[in-house]
Formats: sequence, structure tokens, C-alpha cells
Amino acid sequence: MLLALMLAAGMANWVPARWHSTDPKSLELLAGTPINCLLLDTPPDPAFARQAESRSIALLIVVRPGADLTPAGTNHINGVVLEGDFEAAAADSLRRRMNLPVIELTSRHKIRLDTAERITGTWEGLWPGIEIEHGGTRLTGPTATPWIDTNSGFLSFFRAATDASIWVGVSPPQGKVFPEDRYLQAIGDAAIAGARWIVSLDKDLEQRLLAREPPALRTWQRIGAYLRYFEEHREWNGYTPYSRLALVEDEDNGGLLSAGLLDMISFQHTPVRVIPRRRLDARQLNGVRIVLNVDAAPVNAQEANSLDAFTKSGGTLLAPPAGWKFPQIPENQITPGRRQIEQLEPMWEGAYRATVRKNFGVRLFNVATTVAALRANPDESSLLVHLLNFTDFAGESITIQALGKWKQARLYTPETAVKALDVYEIPDGTGIDVDRIPVFATVRLDK
Repeated sequence: MLLALMLAAGMANWVPARWHSTDPKSLELLAGTPINCLLLDTPPDPAFARQAESRSIALLIVVRPGADLTPAGTNHINGVVLEGDFEAAAADSLRRRMNLPVIELTSRHKIRLDTAERITGTWEGLWPGIEIEHGGTRLTGPTATPWIDTNSGFLSFFRAATDASIWVGVSPPQGKVFPEDRYLQAIGDAAIAGARWIVSLDKDLEQRLLAREPPALRTWQRIGAYLRYFEEHREWNGYTPYSRLALVEDEDNGGLLSAGLLDMISFQHTPVRVIPRRRLDARQLNGVRIVLNVDAAPVNAQEANSLDAFTKSGGTLLAPPAGWKFPQIPENQITPGRRQIEQLEPMWEGAYRATVRKNFGVRLFNVATTVAALRANPDESSLLVHLLNFTDFAGESITIQALGKWKQARLYTPETAVKALDVYEIPDGTGIDVDRIPVFATVRLDK
């Protein structure tokens, strides 16, 4: 299939969604959205495949454990998604037999960080949103702020550990109906870390959308606008995480966790640069002033040499207290339990004391229920402050204090035109006030 080869060459630009309709006319709903890749549970019929091809839409068949690893109807598909835990050898064998892209969406503990594939990902994650107890009370976490279910910390590690494009296959919990903002938060939760969420709708919204009900169409249009926002700003992919604070971790000591140390620090609205232990070197530490190393001692010569050079150049290294060990986390757990959080406290307390009320790039105010990410372009002449609001109302009266002198600030959102923001001098930097943001916004600073 010539189209399959052409699509494979552009896999990094695939914008995926789960699709449960077999009606070729359902593909009309994709017009005006950047979605160009559909994950199907059953092979498409020829009419559906022809309509998809006419719209340059890639069709991927989803295979789960226990199913035939050579699905029927492969002459009408452009690739296979292995969703679940398969042996690596089985996935590699399937690639050779089918000569089509094979994308692995494994559980977190089975992720192959060293993959050479264009796309990798996981089906396992949290459905983003503010955690609510029975009775409607908002939960609070170790940082005393409202507890936010987010995959951003884990995805930041994942993004730093692999060069592949990352897909997040988290679906809405079954049996529930969600407001549209939850879908926008899911899009932003992945995008803030440089990943893509596989669009997946709750059953009620999906049925109403396929029936072309006006409220469902309006929600779908807003979902499309948020997807388009991130695709239209792909040049921001050249910006990388920026902070004078770095956390060194790997998959065996918290990198694959949500609500771990990285999220705890981020929930204090302190930007932090995560560095996978396997990629630790002088380049990764450039510009960093404080390193939090989750290991009690370096585990290999490269890590030891990098950290030794860092401290000799004036950097500060914070290691765990003597005798402390990272708590054991079962493979089926993606967040630490209460007992494990208590075990993390000695490391968290050291991190908190080293970071509280300090500016490692930006400080944010009035953002208790907002997840933020700080990015810089290669020469650090431009910063991006991504802001993901998890409340069901607009964020207001946000203040950003950025280190250094910045001449220009602009506000970008998926729902409004670009707006220039006033900048003013503060001690050691620049202040910017943002009156209002919807679910997602980006403040760009330029020198």
C-alpha cells in the first residue's frame, strides 16, 4: 500500500483517536480537526477504508492480549496497536511479518525506553482531574494543595528518557459522563509534557456525537480546537524543560510513577528539570544549580563523574538521608500508597527545604489548582510557561515572576487571539500578570 508507506513516513505527525463507528459517514466528523489516525477494535470494511484513504486518515487495528497477533483484514489497515503487555519478541516478529508500523501501548512497567520505534506509549495512566472524595470533598496531597490526578510528572520523565513520539491511551472511566473540560484537561495533561493523548470519549458523548446532537457537536468542536492548538504550535517542540533545579531518577526509583517526587515538587509551582539517570551528563546539567539525586549514591561511573564535575563547578547536590531507600512499589501500582508516601517524606522534606520560596526560573502565584511547565528554546532567549487549569471555572489574577530581564510577553490560548501582556521589573527579574485563562494557556516570554 503506497498510502501506508507515505503515512508511515509521517508517523510522528499522527494525531490519534479511538473510533467505534463503522459508518463511512462518521468520518465527516473529523473535518476541521487535526485527527488523522484512528484506532479501531475491528478491521474496517472496504467502504470505510476507501473513505479514510480519501481523507488521508491512517487506520490502525488494536490487538489486545489473547487475540490473534495477525489480525484479519490487514489489507485495509495502515498499522497495528498492541495494547497491553506482549513479549518484546512478539512485537518485533509482528513488524517483520506484516511490514507495517506496530505501536506498543504497554503498562508502565513494561515500557521500552530504549525503543527505536517512531511511536511508543502506554495505556496505563490517571484520568486527569481534581480528585474528589465521596461526598464531594476535594482531596489534598502531601503538599496540602487540592490533589490533582495528572500524568504530567510521569510523562515528563518518559519524554526525557526516549526520543520516540509518545501516546497516552488513557480512556474515561466506564459508566460515567464527563463535562467537556475533562477532555480538554486530558489533551493538555499529555501535551504539557510533549505527548499526545489518544482521544477517547465516554459512551454517552460518543453516541450523541454520532447522532449529531448540537451540544455534542459543540463539545467536539472545542476538543478539536484544543488539539489544533498544540498541532499548530509544533515549533514549540524545540523548546526543552528549563529550570535551575534538576531531579535525577530512573524507572526503578520513581520515574514511572504519578504523584511521586517530581509531581510533589511541581505542585509547589517550582519548575524542575527531570534527568533520567541513564542520560545524565554535563549537557543535561548545563544551567542547573541544584540537583536532587534520588539514589543514595551514584550507581555507575558516568553518573559519578557527571555529579562530581557538577559539584566542583559550584553546583549543589542533595542526596537522600543516610540509610534511606526508595520505597518498593509493586508493578501494578502507578501511584504511591499512603505508606509509601510516608517513606518518601525524608527525601521530600529535603527537597522542600531546598526549594521553598526560591525562584529556579519562574515563580507562580494564585495557581493552586494549576499544573505548570517551563520550557526554553536552545539559546534561552525565549521561555514558554504552560498553564493547565484543573478547576471548572477560568483561572484569574495569575502572577508570573521570571528570572532575568524579558522585553515581551504574549498570552496564547486555544480559545482566544494572541494577547500582548505588560511586563514590569521586579528584583532579579520580570513580572507578568495574567487576568484570565481558560483550561489551557501559554505565556511566551522573549528577550
